[in-house]
Formats: sequence, C-alpha cells, structure tokens
Amino acid sequence: MRPVGDRLVIATHNPGKLREITALMDPLGISCVGAEELGLPEPEEIGVTFADNADLKAREAADLSGLPALADDSGLCVDALHGRPGVVSARWAEDAGGKRDWMRAMERVWREVEAAGEDAGRDAHFACALAIAWPNDGQAETVEGRVDGKLVWPPRGDRGFGYDPMFVPAGYDQTFGELDPDLKHRISHRANAFAKLLQALNE
Repeated sequence: MRPVGDRLVIATHNPGKLREITALMDPLGISCVGAEELGLPEPEEIGVTFADNADLKAREAADLSGLPALADDSGLCVDALHGRPGVVSARWAEDAGGKRDWMRAMERVWREVEAAGEDAGRDAHFACALAIAWPNDGQAETVEGRVDGKLVWPPRGDRGFGYDPMFVPAGYDQTFGELDPDLKHRISHRANAFAKLLQALNE
C-alpha cells in the first residue's frame, strides 16, 4: 500500500469516531483533520456493506479535499436480529428530522431483541471497515475488523458513543461505555481493522 503522507482527512462528521481514529493515528505522527472542519458534505451511504460505504466516503473526501482520506463505516450486528441494524446502525438513531438519538436506537435494538425471545440469545458483534483513498488517481484500499460480545440492558457507562453502553465485549464484564478508552482502543472492532490497515501500509 502506498504511503499517506503526514496529513490525512478523516471522512466523518461523528465527533466520537473522529476522536477514536485520531487517537489511533497519533503514534504515527500523522496530522488528522475532520471532514466537518474542512466543510466537506456527508455523502449518502448507499452501499450494501460496511466496506462499500467506507470506500465511497473515503473516495469523495479525497476528491474534494485533494488529500488522502480515511473513512470508517461501522455498526452493530445482532444475531437475534439476523445481523441488523448492521449498515443502517446510525439510521436507527435518527428521528424524522434526521437528528440522532442513540438512546432511542438502543431502545429499539433491545425491544426487538426481547421480541425475538430468550432462545434467540444476546450475542452481537461490532463490525468496522476502514478505507483509505488517494486523490486524483482513484486508488483505494479497504480492511475490515470485528469484535464479538453480548448485549446488556439497561445501558451502562458514558465513555463511548453510539451503541457502546449496551455492548460487553467477549472476555470483559464492562460495556464499551464503561471501559477505559485506552483499553477500548486496543480491543475494539476499529482497533482490529486499524491493525490490519497498519500492516498493509507497512508492506
């Protein structure tokens, strides 16, 4: 994979994702700037997979900014719901006006899980696709990661974002909303994908 230089656009308007990705990039000495800070629009996520959406977001940010761009697409996949909400995880949080309310989204997930019955279980995983795109020539690379765990109710913790307060990763007894951020950055779906990305960048 070709180098990305010393400045990278993070193609997200989600402040939580921007913080996590910037923290993961810090050790590399790469300066990160968010899409919102550059005034870049949020593209419509029309892909059918996380990788599709990450790729389209990275390509658009690279083309509009003239800089290499990194995009993340991630979501919660619940076994009892046959993988939903999946690629529409963020949309489950949106009200009629498009404003996101993550408690509303978590309540919907739990309501549907309960409706599926105890036998359906509470297993779930977070999935993440990271895509890097370079401007001008259309080159892009994508990697994927995941972390398995279980859902809990009620939500616990305020250190994460999105569905983090209702997800307990395998091998732990705290939710992503309760875990120390440094630990989460080492074990999360995003960290898993990021490790693959670093390996690809170094090859």
